[in-house]
Amino acid sequence: MKKVAVFVAISLLSLAVVLFLSNNTPVSAIGIMDGVNAARGNGQPTALFGDAGIITKITNTLLFIAGALAVIMIIFGGLRYVTSAGNSSSVTAAKNTILYAIVGLIVAFLAFAAVNFVLGAVSGGASGGGSVSPTNL
Repeated sequence: MKKVAVFVAISLLSLAVVLFLSNNTPVSAIGIMDGVNAARGNGQPTALFGDAGIITKITNTLLFIAGALAVIMIIFGGLRYVTSAGNSSSVTAAKNTILYAIVGLIVAFLAFAAVNFVLGAVSGGASGGGSVSPTNL
């Protein structure tokens, strides 16, 4: 008996909510894009891809940070090399720091090129078979 009473109460509550919402503005008049535009703040980018796209900005920022860290590590490795005072283990550690920082810098450049190639292909920019201009990289 309790289950039936709970079911009837939930059904009546659901019916009341549907009737209340149907008296207001119909959902079809609002539109999906109005909800999307309401969720986005003023001055926020609207495109995902392209030069002003969100993904492009995030990717460029992260790759800039990776490149800056690699350059800082090259400088740090150079300072370790200079201050090693001929100690072979310190020299080896400094050389490894410089080597890994250069490898990191190369990986950052290759990631930059690969991401921009993929974003260009997705957004209809540069195609796989043609030449790549500096503006696409």
